[in-house]
Amino acid sequence: MTYAGARTICDADSHLMELPDFLTAHADAGDRERMPPMGSLAVGQFNPAAYVGKRGHDPETVEKLAALGDNLTRGPKWHDALGSFSGSERGRALDLLGFQRQVIFSSFCARPIFEAAPDVRYGAARAHNRAMAAFCAGDPRLIGVAIVPLDDVARALSEIDAAHSLGLGAIWVSAAPPGGRSPGHVDHEPIWATLAERRLPFILHVGSSPLSIEAEWMNDGRPDRRTARGGAEVIGSKDLTVIHQAAQKFISVLVLDGVLERHPDLRGAVIELGAGWVPDMIRRLDHAQSIWSKSEPFLAEMRRRPSEQIAAQLRFTPYPFEDVAAFIGESAPELYLFSSDYPHAEGGRDPLGRFERALANVDEAAKAKFYAGNFRDLYPAAFADA
Repeated sequence: MTYAGARTICDADSHLMELPDFLTAHADAGDRERMPPMGSLAVGQFNPAAYVGKRGHDPETVEKLAALGDNLTRGPKWHDALGSFSGSERGRALDLLGFQRQVIFSSFCARPIFEAAPDVRYGAARAHNRAMAAFCAGDPRLIGVAIVPLDDVARALSEIDAAHSLGLGAIWVSAAPPGGRSPGHVDHEPIWATLAERRLPFILHVGSSPLSIEAEWMNDGRPDRRTARGGAEVIGSKDLTVIHQAAQKFISVLVLDGVLERHPDLRGAVIELGAGWVPDMIRRLDHAQSIWSKSEPFLAEMRRRPSEQIAAQLRFTPYPFEDVAAFIGESAPELYLFSSDYPHAEGGRDPLGRFERALANVDEAAKAKFYAGNFRDLYPAAFADA
């Protein structure tokens, strides 16, 4: 028996855990010394220095981890997990999890790349994408996510082409105005058209923007008070309350600027930022389009309401502790995706069990969409040969 059991499940969010040479080993020779630092990789019991040059756990550790079977999510996290930094090991982990497909994000690279100097940014993204492709190579169940800054349109298009050629299945973008422009700016039309044509969804994920609570808000005058903030995508309680706001702004502007309307084949997703805010955002966008269509006449030209565009083209991953059934009731069953966050600690020890309990009173058709159907709509290219 696998962790998925009898359910057909596709996992919209999992991670690899970078080793110290993740970028440098895949960078162009002229860029190697300029790769941005990824910060401390010392998460959990991981000692970065001990893993330099390694491409997997030792055979004894692999067998010990594999023996966890369908309890794999209850086992070690971070670098200590099976398949955390080895693509071949990840295939074995996926056999035990029983997921049909699994999307792979990096853990430490997004902010360093998005925040790098312009002359470094694209070389670092190129190195990241090669490293991601190497991790996912050989197992068609793994969907690697490329990082592509959108600030320079010509260079962004070049990196999108390269990522597509590498077999990567999605494009991770920053939740910021690219190059000081709205994401709906006319200069970006070739980007959205290319993603739609290539069937590459754009992704907003933790790391698409800095943590939303600035240092001043963390200063409570109690230096001994502990916070969970720090490490690989570990957020604190204050961050959780507003962590979605940059993504909400990006999506809202994209819709109101008509990008989804003009590119009905474009797909996108907001991952690991929760989903409780989604029904309210959709209501606000419908109100904005309806009420402001007289003073902003271009809004009246939309043939589909924002809620219709979003249901057809965007997807969101709830946290395991959120009430997915309530979100479905407030909006649409097409919007939400299952995710495990493997092997990050934030995914918990039993994300499937928590989602099953939340969905106990939801009909099977909606559950099937949550666990796999909505994922297939987001990633049709991953099932082209299935």
